[in-house]
Amino acid sequence: MIEHTMIVSFDQPIPDTELDRYLSDIEQVMLDTGLAQTFAARRHVPVLGEEAVAAPVATAIVRIALPGTEALTKAFSAPGLHEVIEYWRSRHPYKVVWANHEPLT
Repeated sequence: MIEHTMIVSFDQPIPDTELDRYLSDIEQVMLDTGLAQTFAARRHVPVLGEEAVAAPVATAIVRIALPGTEALTKAFSAPGLHEVIEYWRSRHPYKVVWANHEPLT
């Protein structure tokens, strides 16, 4: 098993309803591949003073579990995935940092 963890950082604040829809769209396109075993997403929990840190701050974190690297490679080329990404980037620009790793637990 491999996990694909994405740290998503929108360039500007995004309304809660839009963030929910973004996360739902990513979840749906990943689950539609039939390759994702699990999908989890959570919002960043802000703490006092973090705005003073000279580093990007996440908006949300997403974790997708897949059977292995072959499934992950196939998931990256899933029908609709790039359309979802481009749709959201055109509405609310964002950046993603990700890591592919063995399960954390």
